[in-house]
Formats: sequence, C-alpha cells, structure tokens
Amino acid sequence: MRPSTFATLLLAMAPRAALAQETVLSKPSNRVRTSTVGLEVDALPFISGGYYGSAWLGNKRVRLRGIVTKTTLPNFLVEDGFENADLDVYAVIADYIPRDGFRGLWVGAGIEYWRNTIDNEINGATAGWDNTVATLGAGYIWKFAGNFYLNPWAAAHLIVAGHTDVSVGGASYNPKRFTPEASLKLGWHY
Repeated sequence: MRPSTFATLLLAMAPRAALAQETVLSKPSNRVRTSTVGLEVDALPFISGGYYGSAWLGNKRVRLRGIVTKTTLPNFLVEDGFENADLDVYAVIADYIPRDGFRGLWVGAGIEYWRNTIDNEINGATAGWDNTVATLGAGYIWKFAGNFYLNPWAAAHLIVAGHTDVSVGGASYNPKRFTPEASLKLGWHY
C-alpha cells in the first residue's frame, strides 16, 4: 500500500473512530449527594402564635441543626394559677440518619437554652428564668417533591440546669423537669 493511500484511509477512518467514541454509552450516575444545607419550619410554634426556624448542615449521614423558637405553652401544660407561659429556645442538635440522601428515620440529641416567662393569674405578676435542657428526639424525613420534605418528629426534653422553683408574685411555680413534645416540620435541602 502506497503511503498516500494509507494516509487517505487513516483520514477517512478518523472521523468514524471519533464518532464511535462519542456515542459510547456511559453508566448512569446514581450518586447521592453526601453534603448539603437545609432549612426547616415547625407547625407547633406557629399554632401557638410563635415561630420556629432551623438551619442545618449535613455531611454523609450526620446533620447539625441550629434552632431558634418562640412559643407559648398550652394551658394544659401549665400549673393552675399561672398563665402566659412563654418560651424562647436556642438549640444545637446533632442528628444521625441511617439512610443515604438525608431521608428516612433519624435520631438526634443536643443541648438547648430556654428563656422562660410566666404570669401569676391572680395578681398579674410576671417572673422570668433560664434553663439548660438536654434533648433526645427522633423523626422521619419523607421527601415529597425533590428535596422538599415533611418531618414528623417527637422529642423528650430534660432540664439539667437552672431554676426548678420560681417565685411569681408570692406564688411558687415549678417548671416540669421533663417535657415531651411532638410536631410536624416542613423542610428543604440543597
């Protein structure tokens, strides 16, 4: 074969070889994002006239949440003779999520700072105090549209420091050391 014929054949085949490489099917990517950030709002504080905001960072199967909440406790959780039990909460919670993709069951624990106020029903006196609270909770992240999700959850809160006997206008109020809680959050993550 003459060199010019060989060169002509190579030139004629080169586009076919390039085209063949371009049409090779690659494997579909089933990668799950391992790091993300998210936001949540909770229904319970809004029902009581307050608010809840949470921002979180997640890596692999762990997420760290910062939480700010303002709520008023329902009357059935407040001792007789007292009213307007308001609560401001600042918390840091670490969660473990066994499934990839920040979905499914989760369990978490953390520390919370509670700033409390309450009124004496009889004379209108108000008292305020602070507590440090340990919390343990669990829930389920159910994605319903992309990375939007519902998160039903429950938690137990235990006062570990701060006042457990508060004087309010001559009456004594004893905050419950243990408080259960359950609600529904709406969230999104990137």
